[in-house]
Amino acid sequence: MSFIEKINSLHLDVLKEIGNIGAAHAATALSGILNQKIEMSVPNVRIVSFDQMMELAGGPENVVASVFLRLEGDVTGSMFFILSLPAATYFIQQMIGNDSFIFESESPHSEMSLSCLQELGNILSGSYLSSLSDFTNLYLYPSVPSLTIDMVGATISFGLLELSQVSDYAIVIDTVLEKEGDGSGAMNGHFFLLPDPDSFEVIFNSLGVATDG
Repeated sequence: MSFIEKINSLHLDVLKEIGNIGAAHAATALSGILNQKIEMSVPNVRIVSFDQMMELAGGPENVVASVFLRLEGDVTGSMFFILSLPAATYFIQQMIGNDSFIFESESPHSEMSLSCLQELGNILSGSYLSSLSDFTNLYLYPSVPSLTIDMVGATISFGLLELSQVSDYAIVIDTVLEKEGDGSGAMNGHFFLLPDPDSFEVIFNSLGVATDG
């Protein structure tokens, strides 16, 4: 039996709980920046292949905003936070207080809009990694995040090029962000956490849900 076949609902429930705690930390930070109540949740966590990962982000030719970073420390891996361009518009509108701003129509993209997305990536990745570190007691730290606006296929391939795709699977943490009392909708994004092969077992063993059974 391969390692990935040993992953069960208990492992995913633990990851979802970690994700929700990370989302709560991120919501607190964003609420302070925006000076308004922000709610975040993690409706689903799953483990997918590379092809499924690209489909979840809209297909390899779909243009998205993506924040990429490397994870170092007791476990290593890569992390992507991917937003559709309409979702990027929603977040930037909230950051700058201008509902008429349309990110998709910007060419080239302004430094202000890119800074907003970079800040979102910093807050969310830091919150999720802090939550994972607290649960596992593992020492984890991220590289400096890099922001790209490109097709999903190119974004993911570039981010993983230096790794020679050493991991075949990604942990997907769905993320929903919305302004409290705002009936206009929510911003949906995906976190893709790609632990290097040995790191999967380190993470689950540290969580007390070993995969050797």
